[in-house]
Amino acid sequence: MKQLLSAKLHGGVVTGCDLHYEGSCALGPDLRAAAGILPLEKVSVLNVATGSRLETYVIASEKNGEIALNGAAARGASVGDKIIILTYAVLTDEDIRTHKARVVILNEKNQVVATRDEQPVSR
Repeated sequence: MKQLLSAKLHGGVVTGCDLHYEGSCALGPDLRAAAGILPLEKVSVLNVATGSRLETYVIASEKNGEIALNGAAARGASVGDKIIILTYAVLTDEDIRTHKARVVILNEKNQVVATRDEQPVSR
């Protein structure tokens, strides 16, 4: 079994931070759909501005384009910071042959500007 990238939101901008919320990363429905990320799914959040990384889970936001860090995760970024959000899948060698990771490129307003699928092996 190997852990491979499953989804990537690249170039997102933090739209909110709430230290006193119970915790997590709120993602808008458009972003979740584009990347195939589910509520409660574990994510790694990479802060391009500071170089820090944190792990949390996703909660559903109803606002398109929203990327909000809550609870302890709110200490990992500030509103306006550029971030990358990653999810991973644990796959067998057989599953790796057909695995495709979804990469979603965002603009400064967290709008999807491009998507692509990446494969770990050539066919």
